[in-house]
Amino acid sequence: MKVLTLGNELLRQKSLPVEEVNDEIKALIEEMFITMEAENGVGLAAPQVGKLLRLFVIEADDGIKRTFINPQITGMSTETCHLEEGCLSIPKLYEEIERPVKVSIQALNEHGKPFVLDADGFLARIIQHEYDHLEGIMYIDRGDPEFKEKAIETIARREKRRLEKDALKQARAAKIASKKAGN
Repeated sequence: MKVLTLGNELLRQKSLPVEEVNDEIKALIEEMFITMEAENGVGLAAPQVGKLLRLFVIEADDGIKRTFINPQITGMSTETCHLEEGCLSIPKLYEEIERPVKVSIQALNEHGKPFVLDADGFLARIIQHEYDHLEGIMYIDRGDPEFKEKAIETIARREKRRLEKDALKQARAAKIASKKAGN
C-alpha cells in the first residue's frame, strides 16, 4: 500500500464509519499492519492509505497489535505533556506536540467486537495521533504554526523533486526504447 503524504486532499477529510467488519475490512487491516511495519511506523490510519474509513491500527512499545474500528474517544486527562511526534504522511519531519497524558477510547476490534481501553503514555499519544487522522487533522495542526508552514513547503519541494526525477527516468527509458527500435 502507498502511504499518502501531506498535500493529498484525502488526509484533510473526515472519515466515514465502517458499516460492517467483513472480509474486505479484515484484509485492509492486514495490509495496513504490513505497510505500517514496512514503513517503521507505530500507527496507521485508513485515510493515510486512501480509505476514508474510521479505522486505524497501532503497535506501541508494548508490542501488542491493536485495531480500532469506529473509535470514539470518551475521555482525556487534563494533565498533558510535550513529546516529539512524526508521521508516515509527513516523512522525516518531527515536532514537539502537547497532548493529554491519558485517554479513554471505545471501538470495535478486528473481529467486530466492542472494547474499551484506558491508555496512558506513548500508547495514549499514538491513539490520539491516529484518531486525529480520522478527523482530517494532522499533528502539524497542533504544533508551532511556523513549523507547519515549513513542513508544507518541505513536502511540496520533495514531491516536486520526485516528479522531476520520474519525468527524467521516463525520458531516459523512452530514449533507450527508441534507440533499440532503431537498431
